[in-house]
Amino acid sequence: MNPKLDPRFFNFNTYRLTCLAVALGVSGALVACAEMPQAPARSAQLERIRNVVVIYAENHSFDNIYGLFPGANGIARATPEQKLQLDHDGIPLKELLVFGNDGRPDARFPAMPNAPFRIDAPPVNRAPTQIVPSPTHLFYNNQEQINGGKNNRFAALSAVGGWVMGHYDGSQFRLWQWAKDYTLADNFYMGAFGGSYLNHQYLVCACAPRFDSAPADMRAALDADGHLQKRPRSPSGNTGAVQIVNSGQVTPDGYSINTTQPPYQPSGIPPVASGARELANPAGNARGGHVDLPLPAQTSKTIGDTLSAKGVEWAWYSGGFQRALNDGMQDPAAARKVIYAGGPDSPNFQPHHQPFNYFAAYAPGTAARAQHLRDGTDFEQAIASGKLPVVSFYKPAGVNTQHPSYTDMVTGDGHIADLLDKLKASPQWQNMLVIVTYDENGGYWDHATPPTGPGWGDRWGPGTRIPALLIGPMVKKGFVDSTVYDTGSIIKLLTHRFGLEPLPGVREKIGDFTGALQ
Repeated sequence: MNPKLDPRFFNFNTYRLTCLAVALGVSGALVACAEMPQAPARSAQLERIRNVVVIYAENHSFDNIYGLFPGANGIARATPEQKLQLDHDGIPLKELLVFGNDGRPDARFPAMPNAPFRIDAPPVNRAPTQIVPSPTHLFYNNQEQINGGKNNRFAALSAVGGWVMGHYDGSQFRLWQWAKDYTLADNFYMGAFGGSYLNHQYLVCACAPRFDSAPADMRAALDADGHLQKRPRSPSGNTGAVQIVNSGQVTPDGYSINTTQPPYQPSGIPPVASGARELANPAGNARGGHVDLPLPAQTSKTIGDTLSAKGVEWAWYSGGFQRALNDGMQDPAAARKVIYAGGPDSPNFQPHHQPFNYFAAYAPGTAARAQHLRDGTDFEQAIASGKLPVVSFYKPAGVNTQHPSYTDMVTGDGHIADLLDKLKASPQWQNMLVIVTYDENGGYWDHATPPTGPGWGDRWGPGTRIPALLIGPMVKKGFVDSTVYDTGSIIKLLTHRFGLEPLPGVREKIGDFTGALQ
């Protein structure tokens, strides 16, 4: 196809009008029109949707929560090769050891057989009300863990070792019942390899941010095979955690892939004392022996931009946003009490979970920011009053995300289930589709092989399989949907439903959730 006619770069309605005008005035134009792309057909199923709500939780693989779900592709379907974890030399680990912050075996956890195990059963016995270790979840680590779909290097490439093989009996969670009542997608993959930061970016733009000016010490150190360089005396997985030279926030060629702070508040980088309090200090923070610089403001097109271009009302709601904004705009010498801060009254706000706060189009002072970036309390008020916008993204505060290491499973499960109860009671429920999913796997093992090849995968992903629930009156009841989806399916759904300009990074062959609609 002529690249000038590539459907990724056009507003279809405008293009049709242009075609008609040319056809009326230029001979031979009908031939050109025949080559032109058409807007995605809107199925009758999609037409019924009037409101889409996306709830974005944190850091669990599908097998970690839903690996025991009846009828789903769970742990019982894993091959022996996928279950058995290998050391760096390709030899199976003797046993699974959990490593502590010092990289050595953690005495709080027993050695276990080299196989998946229950977190909430003997011998581990960690209740879902307890805070548990957080496995490594980084871009290059995730690729090596997947190991071409064998999924047998998770323990070897994680700072917590064998903890990655743990899973819960998910039937004790309230969201499990919602999955039973509606649709559970058991073939949904995180859009990008690695962690929360890049997957939040992928959620809104299906792209990786650029950071061309990143210094050398922010860039990953790779070997000749494109894998992370290990330190010469990095221990065996039988004795201690892997030691990486530099996992990197940025690829060697300038793409931002691991947690990097936003250029605007709320940010993990305070403002300049004598500068604009709305901005992060461009000189950055000293951290771990190097300076952590904020990401330059991004200009890629986002799903927010394409929705706005079509006049579709939307908002990104974030728990604790206003408190975090106030916290971030304090004097830089003041201790932060909300941003990356725990405590009984803190939402533990995570700035790198706020993707639109990285884009120039939503910079402080812009009309777009004031219109579209809102606090989580606004979300609950809009639910109760029946005034949700057509498209709502909701990011829970850190304490409600289920993220290991700083919150537990039950708190976030209850928070999200309560929101679903409120949505079901909303005046807008009858025409609503709710998508509950996770940003990424949190470094936890999953046995399913991510799709690869043209139209299925690319440099950025997809990564490990994660849970996704499709909920609403138009969704199939008691259904397990095995259509291949990834995070970009959310963009694809919105693009097809509202006739938006397609974003170029969305993978051609992934589904758009119509398989879950009745």
